[in-house]
Amino acid sequence: MRKTSLFAGSLLLATGLAASPLQADTLRLAIMGEPASLDPHKISGTWENDVVGDLFEGLVTEAADGERIPGVAESWEVSDDGTVYTFALREDAQWSDGTPVTAGDFVFAFRRILDPATAASYAYLLYPVENAEAVYADEAEPSTLGIEAVDERTLRITLERSTPYFLDQLAHYTAYPLPKHVVEEYGDDWSKPEHMVSNGAFALQDWQSQTRIEATRNPHFHDAENVALDEVVYFPIEERNTALNRFRAGEIDIAREFPTQQYDWLKENLPEAVQVAPYLGIYYYALNIRDGHATTDPRIREALSLAVRREVITDKILGTGEQPAYSFVPPDVAHYEGPESDIAEMSQEARLERAKMLIEEAGYGPDQPLELQLRYNTSEDHRKVAIALAAMWKPLGVEVELYNSEVAVHYADMRQGDFDVARAGWIGDYNDAQNFLSLLESGVANNYGAYSNAEFDTLMDQAAETQDMDTRAELMSEAEALALEDSAVLPLYYYVSRNLVSPDLSGWQTNIEDIHRSRWIDFED
Repeated sequence: MRKTSLFAGSLLLATGLAASPLQADTLRLAIMGEPASLDPHKISGTWENDVVGDLFEGLVTEAADGERIPGVAESWEVSDDGTVYTFALREDAQWSDGTPVTAGDFVFAFRRILDPATAASYAYLLYPVENAEAVYADEAEPSTLGIEAVDERTLRITLERSTPYFLDQLAHYTAYPLPKHVVEEYGDDWSKPEHMVSNGAFALQDWQSQTRIEATRNPHFHDAENVALDEVVYFPIEERNTALNRFRAGEIDIAREFPTQQYDWLKENLPEAVQVAPYLGIYYYALNIRDGHATTDPRIREALSLAVRREVITDKILGTGEQPAYSFVPPDVAHYEGPESDIAEMSQEARLERAKMLIEEAGYGPDQPLELQLRYNTSEDHRKVAIALAAMWKPLGVEVELYNSEVAVHYADMRQGDFDVARAGWIGDYNDAQNFLSLLESGVANNYGAYSNAEFDTLMDQAAETQDMDTRAELMSEAEALALEDSAVLPLYYYVSRNLVSPDLSGWQTNIEDIHRSRWIDFED
């Protein structure tokens, strides 16, 4: 029997909004946008990860608190030099059609994501694997990739070099297996609801574009007996106020993010639902360094950064605990201490004075305005930050045209270089500084501004080759200092995670990566 939520009833009394009863075996989750795809090789957003991470499971997966635990692999061994991983796959690993998940499915998936024809923007995350970069560059055959099916239940992965974060990385969707038998039959259509086969706790049933995605408990999942939910329904809602209103009406159980301007009201009226925690992520603006854009000039990039009053954004506009960002790698990243920022030590008057001087040197000012297009994806908070930056840049003689689009279009345009300045965010895929700094390496798909510095790349390559963790951190810190000196990007603030979670739920645990798989969620009795 389905149970009606008491929390929904209390919200009805508080808000006067009508709502259908919440069902105890169906979780209704508001994600932050429409997925571009549900193919793990075709996505790059946290909102897509919310869905795909429920549908699939890698060799390693995430516990409720974000810690890494065995997934498809029940155990593994690592060579003494840290370059060879041998995984024993669990015997009860199956696809949602009952077909066994084999080591060959992982080999197939790794070769596919690194095939240049797949055009996977996240393929570079697998570059630690032997020959991965060469395969992606079409300079080596896929058969040379360092992944081998020893037998159906044994998988061996060989790395270019010891990589401290590799096991953490294997929980990421870039390392998920794919059902070879389905992908080969249906090609790119394999991920449509009528064809998709997955190996996670839930299986896709329906996808109504811009409306809802439905997934039901996968009876073939190896831990299905401990999955409490029968169904998860994902609602792509970019407008945070809309998600909040639907949460208050009892129409959804979890809202992934809420509008910052409602934080005080929420703390007073729905304190048990508000979940705010430190987050492994940075909110920043990409600056287009491609030819033909004014932001190619480092003086302009530095001036734009100097004029931003970050504390106003975090304290006055947002006010939910975000910290001003003067560097790219967030604080508290494991085994890393980033460089000190010169900007952080300057007074606001000194910053603005230098910014005006740099803009004038570049040939612009109030009498010769610099016209820039600033793009952001649809969100009230993004809009407010963009308006604030436009006002902060106005004394420099910068005239800003604001342009917004839905999230999938926004990021597609950024990858095409169709912007001057654009809002971006990065949430760590694993707790390591490399995951952030790799965004600034030459040729990386998610290097939206096309920043390129040979010395930066060399330092990152040296760090990748370094086994000593302290020396590795020093090399990355030196690389970050170079990027900051170049004003490669414009850091604004370090995220906190902001979620609304019905008190009727159990199993939700805040964690620095803000990863919450639905297999751990249940409704309180």
